[in-house]
Amino acid sequence: MAPDERQRLIRRVFTVVAGRYDLMNDLMSFGIHRLWKRVLAGAAAPRAGQVIVDLAGGTGDVARLLAGADRRVILCDPSTAMMAQAGPAPHITRLAGAGEAIPLADGSVDTVTISFGIRNVTHMPTALAEVVRVLKPGGRFLCLEFSRPAVWLKPFYDLYSALIIPRLGALVAGAPEAYQYLVDSIRRFPDQREMAVLLEQAGLEQVTWRNLSFGIACLHVGGKPD
Repeated sequence: MAPDERQRLIRRVFTVVAGRYDLMNDLMSFGIHRLWKRVLAGAAAPRAGQVIVDLAGGTGDVARLLAGADRRVILCDPSTAMMAQAGPAPHITRLAGAGEAIPLADGSVDTVTISFGIRNVTHMPTALAEVVRVLKPGGRFLCLEFSRPAVWLKPFYDLYSALIIPRLGALVAGAPEAYQYLVDSIRRFPDQREMAVLLEQAGLEQVTWRNLSFGIACLHVGGKPD
């Protein structure tokens, strides 16, 4: 699929599912995605005076975990329909923008987070280069994404993804094709080690990862060199 065509598909998917996105996440993960995102926010360790960008932040659930009166948190997403679902969000600035072209100045951000969004960019090396560009020297990037589950779990997980998730998408969100796309995008995503290599190739250092729920999700962390 050509990049422009894929970008249009992704935008259409998230416009369609925006109103039921959080509900679907709760149903698909049995609410566990909220625990994963709390792990991400805890690892981000937001501090006073920081500028923090939650990239592909959608409905703002992670941004709310990071927000505080003593710091600037920016919810950045290309889908205004998704950001509109955030509702009132004190201490959060909304910014329309894609990962491949983050509308922020070089070296202006202390921390960039992204949860379940990096697999939806049209060209990951470009998006990662943008993350490194906007980070201050010593800044950190935290990426929470689906990954490869443990060998014993993978057959059950694959069956659940193939049979249940699209049906839930049809029943709850009225968009089975959108959730089939999301399942397919998870299957194509690099595994833990491959993703770590991509972060290092983008120029991040001290790259680590932490499996969550036996590898169903994974938190990658890397820093921009001083």
